[in-house]
Amino acid sequence: MKFPKQKIYKALLILAIVLVVLFLGFYFFRDSLLKQAIAKVKTKMDTEYNSTFSVKSASFDGLSGIKLTDIILVPRNADTLCHIQKIETSISLSHLLIGDVQVGTLKVNNGYIQLVKKGNVRNFDAFLKKDKSDSDKNEKRKYATFAYRIISKLLNLVPTDMKLENLNFRIDDNGKKTSIAVNKLVLDNKQLETNLHVQSKDFDQRWNIKGFADPRNKKADIRFFNLDTGAIRVPYLDERYNLKASFDSIRLNVQNIEKDGSELHIDGYTSITNLKINHPKIASKDVVIKNARFDYRFLLGDNFISIDSTSTMQLNKIKVKPYISYSTEKDTIYTLKVDIPKMKAQDFIVSLPDGLFTHFQGMEATGNFDYKLDFKFNKNNPNTLVFDSKLNKEDLKITKYGEADLNKLNGEFVYRAIIQNVLQRPILVGNANPNYTPLDQISPYLRKSVLTTEDPSFFSHRGFINEAFKQSILKNIKTKKFSRGASTISMQLIKNVFLTREKTLSRKLEEILLVYILENNRVVSKERMLEVYFNIIEWGPNVYGIGEASHFYFQKSPSALNVDECLYLATIIPKPRKFMYQFNDQGNLRDFAVQNQKFLKNLMFRRGLLVPEDTIGQLPVYISGNARSFIRIKAPDSTAVPADSLSIGDEFDL
Repeated sequence: MKFPKQKIYKALLILAIVLVVLFLGFYFFRDSLLKQAIAKVKTKMDTEYNSTFSVKSASFDGLSGIKLTDIILVPRNADTLCHIQKIETSISLSHLLIGDVQVGTLKVNNGYIQLVKKGNVRNFDAFLKKDKSDSDKNEKRKYATFAYRIISKLLNLVPTDMKLENLNFRIDDNGKKTSIAVNKLVLDNKQLETNLHVQSKDFDQRWNIKGFADPRNKKADIRFFNLDTGAIRVPYLDERYNLKASFDSIRLNVQNIEKDGSELHIDGYTSITNLKINHPKIASKDVVIKNARFDYRFLLGDNFISIDSTSTMQLNKIKVKPYISYSTEKDTIYTLKVDIPKMKAQDFIVSLPDGLFTHFQGMEATGNFDYKLDFKFNKNNPNTLVFDSKLNKEDLKITKYGEADLNKLNGEFVYRAIIQNVLQRPILVGNANPNYTPLDQISPYLRKSVLTTEDPSFFSHRGFINEAFKQSILKNIKTKKFSRGASTISMQLIKNVFLTREKTLSRKLEEILLVYILENNRVVSKERMLEVYFNIIEWGPNVYGIGEASHFYFQKSPSALNVDECLYLATIIPKPRKFMYQFNDQGNLRDFAVQNQKFLKNLMFRRGLLVPEDTIGQLPVYISGNARSFIRIKAPDSTAVPADSLSIGDEFDL
């Protein structure tokens, strides 16, 4: 069917007239529409956010420009959240007609935005509540669609041309104050440059941010520098979390944000130079990372969020290819894969962050290695946990040890425990010490008992037990805290002889690497490791080594200990300084302690480590050594037992 040209022209004319009428109507009534819009915002702030919003004056400037003065937002019964003296902005009318707000230009003069917490009251709490319309629990949120919509809306609110002057951002967390003053920020022709004045309790610095920013095409390349001497210090974290952090420069690059079908791709990279971190849970010293870079590719789908395996993390000379995924397609599944491609061992050692691996300083190695980690946790079926760690070596050999010289375990040395940062008395590990006991002079019952409680597969593993790691991870996930470890005798030995007892990330990482080197380079025999372990561990208050322990408890040599005495000694290793609480006021083991030994004994029977004949004629455990003075034993009735009939072993401590 063909339409006459006259009808087409007439239809276009009518459409043009309608658009002109709409435009004229908007133009002549726009101030009234603007006031109505502000009134709606006031009502929403009042009813939904319990806040007062006010604008002193609002008017249009030209066709699409808007001027606002004295914009104030104050939550009730809290400090002012925002006060801006003057805002000038323009909005794209073409986008507005299709319901999309896109800011063209923006000028902001004189004002502040502040986050204040006094006691438990925060002036921004009302704006953190979830929007009920976005929290329908019966409908799964499509991550890619949701994220792309939010990113697009936010970037549309970023103007293509912007100028901010004298704008302050403040934080007051119960007296912990930080302020960032934007003296001048300019975004012109996609070029961004700004000078910031950052102040906190301990420092005063001027920062510079400059680079490329194109919000409409979703691209950016921005750098942070310090205009003053020294590194950029991160404010607020020190006072709030006891975390000190600084860096020389940061670069943030966003190359692409694109939605392809049901998947959203975010590509780019970020890099940092001379990052310095100090926190008591990380290490006792400053941790310094000279150069780090992360080339990222984030992928979001209908039911997953991930860091794609094409991403690369580089730490000095160490390159890591990570894959991290959170999936909700059927079950809630967390996945982590780490791949370190083949690299020189020496490059790995010299790339370790300063302060995080102090015991590796000066270490030298030859050969190459590669490493892979595979971890998967199904929240709906936790017992299917996957934990697989593999290191492949190629002529790997340690040619020189650093601060921790593992060869020291093969000879005579002095051991000093550190408890709560206090150095304990020196213990000579060697035959010159009369209490030192060679492995063949320790009761075989004690060796079997301790191995059963502490490390049953000691003579077969290489420092770690994958299944124990899996169970430890599973327990920690379920309890949402570090409630269980997976420590082997090798790990305990390294921790005692070469490291401290501080609970830091640094100490744990060093322990893992040193154990691997000890076990996989055959530095020390298993028998020697076990012998040293028996002669240095704490068995009671200021009691070190099995030679001291056997006399402290039973006035015997380690070779003369019977089965039940050995079972008792094995059960107190986790908490040797609290051994006395296992005894009642009669000096006998409490029921729970007896049950612990019975359980251990039965376990050893099942494993063939004990036979019934080993326990024939055994008497209850009796503490006869100096340990008895730590047990609170009730005084006997003097009318029943003459005072002069008490032996030395019956003395008590009230």
